[in-house]
Amino acid sequence: MQSSFTSLKSFLAEGAGALAKGPVALVFAEDGAELDTTLRHHQQLGFQTVIGFVPPEFDLAPDLEETVVRVCYDARVQGGALPAINALIPRAVGQWLYFCYNAEYLFYPFCETRAVGEMLAFHTEERRDALLTYVIDLYADDLERHPNAVSLDSAFLDRTGYYALARPDAANHNHPKERQLDFFGGLRWRFEEHVPLRRRKIDRVSLFRAKPGLELRADFTFNDEEYNTYACPWHNNLTAAVCSFRTAKALKRNPGSTYDIETFQWHNSVPFEWHSRQLLDLGLMEPGQWF
Repeated sequence: MQSSFTSLKSFLAEGAGALAKGPVALVFAEDGAELDTTLRHHQQLGFQTVIGFVPPEFDLAPDLEETVVRVCYDARVQGGALPAINALIPRAVGQWLYFCYNAEYLFYPFCETRAVGEMLAFHTEERRDALLTYVIDLYADDLERHPNAVSLDSAFLDRTGYYALARPDAANHNHPKERQLDFFGGLRWRFEEHVPLRRRKIDRVSLFRAKPGLELRADFTFNDEEYNTYACPWHNNLTAAVCSFRTAKALKRNPGSTYDIETFQWHNSVPFEWHSRQLLDLGLMEPGQWF
């Protein structure tokens, strides 16, 4: 199977074989920060195929060049990840897809001992076609040593400060939508003056099963409202976390915020242990009925 494509158009025309066996991870490179570790992390979780949407100027490690499907795609100038994801959905009907950006790492309950395919098989048995994830901000402890705010060895997260609000339904007099909430917290909450209102949410439907007519929207929700729910009608379901340096990077890269932020540390910062148990203990994801 061809493992490198010169454009999204080329991949759509010739790369359908990469979508034949799922689950499939789609990783979008916005810069070069921890791109290799992001790709490897999702390979190790058990994704059958990892597709990297990578600008041509970024190099991958030799082992990844052989094992990752590389698509030449620059999300910074091609409208972000949405056009690519929505173009892939009709060609992956029935498959579970996952999307993230570089320096983002998926964690789900018991991921150290259970493959992502096992988790999604259970979720499918519960008649669920999407899995809600929370984007949990990571940040380096020392911004002088790590000016881009990225450090795997000294990563921190907020242990508190997360909350949810009812999601109003504009089509129904702004009454709350059933089994949907908007979630907030992390750096986007603490530094909200530097974050546009529409980008402050931390919920993202990162894992979903492709079907005809499905479209991802700009707020990381779908045009099928059931995909956006956190639970089915009869009990709570699994949720997962995407542990992400993306917000920290943006706040330090943006000229309007970088000089206002000397550190991301505060009294509720704790070292990230790179283990699902910590996220479960902090209530940042839940196993539902999966034990």
